[in-house]
Amino acid sequence: MSEDTIAGTLDALAGLLPEHLLNPKAAIVCGSGLSTLASSLRDVVEVPYSALQGFGKSTVPGHKSVLAFGLLGPGAGVPVVAMLGRFHAYEGHPLSTVVYPIRVFAKLGVQNIIITNAAGALNPNLPVGTIVAIHDHLAIPNMAGALNPLFGPLRSPDHVRFLPLSDAYSPRLRRLLFRAAHAEQLPEAALAEGTYAWVSGPTYETPAEGRFLRAAGADVVGMSTVPEVLAAREEGMDVLVLSLVTNAVVIPETYRSIKAEVEAELAGRPVVQPPPAVVSHEEVLAVGKQKAEVMKSLVARVLSMLD
Repeated sequence: MSEDTIAGTLDALAGLLPEHLLNPKAAIVCGSGLSTLASSLRDVVEVPYSALQGFGKSTVPGHKSVLAFGLLGPGAGVPVVAMLGRFHAYEGHPLSTVVYPIRVFAKLGVQNIIITNAAGALNPNLPVGTIVAIHDHLAIPNMAGALNPLFGPLRSPDHVRFLPLSDAYSPRLRRLLFRAAHAEQLPEAALAEGTYAWVSGPTYETPAEGRFLRAAGADVVGMSTVPEVLAAREEGMDVLVLSLVTNAVVIPETYRSIKAEVEAELAGRPVVQPPPAVVSHEEVLAVGKQKAEVMKSLVARVLSMLD
């Protein structure tokens, strides 16, 4: 997106927001089924994406198409913006659109960003419902040279050409997260740390792909987040990513042998037909709804601790 497009977006926001909400100090990106994270804010002003130049439309169930601006915390409060619904490359959005809101947040003065997502567990030690603080990522589309939002000319002389990512995930914000979990009296098993694998989607992983990603060191897998992390780091923000485990990736120990089943049938032996193991988006949304209150309280606590 051009600087003129961003300028148009900022002008539109200036005309829609009261002055005390125009310079948010933190941002939240809400993943599938997690749009209620913004309900911790007060004096909320919602701005539909359709009112903002450069914004796309989120088409995935569980995502809205709204920016929510509001205050968090006691007293005057800290101004915060929440993105209720993100954009994905698999929807047909170019990566410049996927990360455009992040660029806008930077221009508004956002210094810290919390990015959430729904993810599948590759690590069998991460049960459904676990909140995983991401400390690293494996970006298959980036490694394959197909999808990277930093392709092209540098957008600013302040950006570096070769962005280091060994420090992509802020230890300071992760420390606040675990202190917040303690303050919220969450059980120790409620949170974990791990590596996120980004795949393009929109298909869920085959067993072979899941096995590959697990062997490569990934703990959870999803179809978003990494492009936003790259843009946020390029813009100088500190990043915290929370992945809510909504399903286990289907990785059977062995494959069902149709050959053996047919041989057994021909020999007159009974054959048990196992039900197919599959993942659905409805399952993802259901777990997101179940854990929305925990995620909301945790995110609100972290944001209130930023100062």
